[in-house]
Amino acid sequence: MIKSKIKIRNKCVPAGIKILYEDRDIIVIDKGAGLLSVKANYDSEKTAHRLLTNYIRKGNLKANTKLFVVHRLDRETSGVLIFAKSFEIREKFATQWKNVEKKYLALVYGNLTEKSGIIESYLAEDDDYKMQSVKNPQKGKFARTKYKVIKESKNYSLLEIELLTGKKNQIRVHLSEKGHPIVGDIKYGKNTKGRLALHAWSIRFKHPFSNQEMKFETKIPEYFMTYCNR
Repeated sequence: MIKSKIKIRNKCVPAGIKILYEDRDIIVIDKGAGLLSVKANYDSEKTAHRLLTNYIRKGNLKANTKLFVVHRLDRETSGVLIFAKSFEIREKFATQWKNVEKKYLALVYGNLTEKSGIIESYLAEDDDYKMQSVKNPQKGKFARTKYKVIKESKNYSLLEIELLTGKKNQIRVHLSEKGHPIVGDIKYGKNTKGRLALHAWSIRFKHPFSNQEMKFETKIPEYFMTYCNR
C-alpha cells in the first residue's frame, strides 16, 4: 500500500467511507455498499462525492474546494473509488482510463464449467432501463469481461473479474446471461435478500501528476467468504 501524503483526519471521515490514500491531487476511498457515488440532481441524499467534498473542506460548507468524479460505482457495489481534486487532474485520468487496471470480486450462484475466460457481447438498454446483450452490433456497445474462479463451494463461486470495457451494469449482465447471476442481484438475478455481492477489489494506474504507478487493493468482504464456506 502506498502511504498517503496528507494526514487523514480520522475524526472527520464520514461513515460508509474508508480513505485509502490522499494527496494534493487525488483521493482514493473504499466505498461501502448502499452509498451512491454521486447524484445528478441537488437533493439531500448522502453520496460519496458529497461526503468527501465536505471532508476536504474540513466541515466548511462555504469553502471553494471542489471534488471531481473520476469514475462511478453502482450504489450496491462496494470498493475502490477515485476522486480528483481539480478539473485538470480529472481530464488527465480520462486520457489514460483505458489503460487503468480494474479488478472486481463477484460472488455468483453455482459452479462454472469453464474456470476462466472472457465474455463478450454488445449491450443495449431495453424499455425497462435494463441492459441486455443484443446480436446486432449497431444496436449495442461492445463489452468485454474477463473472469477467473478463485474459490468455490457446492452452491457458490467467488470470481475475480477484470473489467476490460466499462459499460453500464456490464459485469452483472454478463454473469447473469452466462447462467451464474451475482448473489443479491435483484435486477439481473434471483429475488434474494442481502447485499449485491459485487466489490471493486483493486485498481492500478499511473498518478496523473507524478506518473508514479499506484495500486490499491481492499480486503475480500467477509460477507462473500461466508457464502463460499457453505
